[in-house]
Amino acid sequence: MTQLRGLFKTPCFYYGLISVILLALVYFGVNRFPKTIIWSETNHLGAAVAAFSGSALDNYDVKDGSLFLNQNQNLSLEPPELNIIQGESLAAFSTPRTLSPKVLGAIFGQGELPRKEIVEYSVQPSDTLSSIAQKFDISLDTLLLANNLTKSSKIKIGQSLIILPVSGVVHFVKSGDTLSGIAKTYKANVDEIIDANELADGLDIYIGDILVVPNGVMPKQAPTYGETYLADSYFKFPVQGRITQTLHWYNGVDIGNECGTPIYAAAPGVVLKAKYGWNGGGGNVVTISHGKGVISYYGHLEIIKVNSGDSVDVGQLIGFMGGKPGMDGAGISTGCHLHFTVIGAKNPFAKLPLGYQMKYVQE
Repeated sequence: MTQLRGLFKTPCFYYGLISVILLALVYFGVNRFPKTIIWSETNHLGAAVAAFSGSALDNYDVKDGSLFLNQNQNLSLEPPELNIIQGESLAAFSTPRTLSPKVLGAIFGQGELPRKEIVEYSVQPSDTLSSIAQKFDISLDTLLLANNLTKSSKIKIGQSLIILPVSGVVHFVKSGDTLSGIAKTYKANVDEIIDANELADGLDIYIGDILVVPNGVMPKQAPTYGETYLADSYFKFPVQGRITQTLHWYNGVDIGNECGTPIYAAAPGVVLKAKYGWNGGGGNVVTISHGKGVISYYGHLEIIKVNSGDSVDVGQLIGFMGGKPGMDGAGISTGCHLHFTVIGAKNPFAKLPLGYQMKYVQE
């Protein structure tokens, strides 16, 4: 007993007691932190990547326009910036913002995620055809074929060039085409075509689709695509809004307005495709056949109101405008707009200047 009383008089005893109490507080306090702050790299890495690729959009709350998934997911479509903790976990430490694949690749140390969409590139002062091909990791022949150029072609600063995601060729699907036939034409692999274009299977193609054919070789007699002459008045305005991007890939213009703006068939025809999803970067898409190989393409819809096989008249409602992450199927912050393309004929709106206001006039 005398020794125990002596222990209480020793300063080291109290230092040790205080240390034990502090450690206990830290331990039990950490375990009480909200679960959403700590992300397990092994359990949630796949979910994070899925959110950026658009596959987690099923949990998007369209009702209130929220950009966040439901509480059961504990993951937002625009997640916070991530920081590695002790090489095992990730913690949120800033306000939510969209992370690009490049940023994600840098965080996880795996480099930039593969690009699958076709993009446009504006030629810079120091660019050459070879340096551009090297910059995007594609072959020079791929760059030349996609832009109808030769090795001796001259490029100008500001010139817009089409950049494929991989080395290969582009194929425009026409009546009677099959994936096996396309692969044979370009000496390519069917599975690689399916993967590059994110198709469900070998039957998931439609007339007017633009397919990337990885490692495809253009045959000596290249496929030809005729162009039907149409009067400028054939296509009516598909939507009210402002031209936010003039003619660009492929034969398309962008018309901006508020998300949810009604979109109408620009001419009578039959719906070929009415499909939600990525669709090569076009997001939720509707395509309409107008006969003689002419097809109109409506990209970045929020809601589709028609089905494949439907007959539509000019001015018939086909959907509503999207363009924000989680609303248009593409998962890209491009702003609310309609991407309108014409395949097999000239786009009558290509000659309209940037900023032109499309408005319906009561007759």
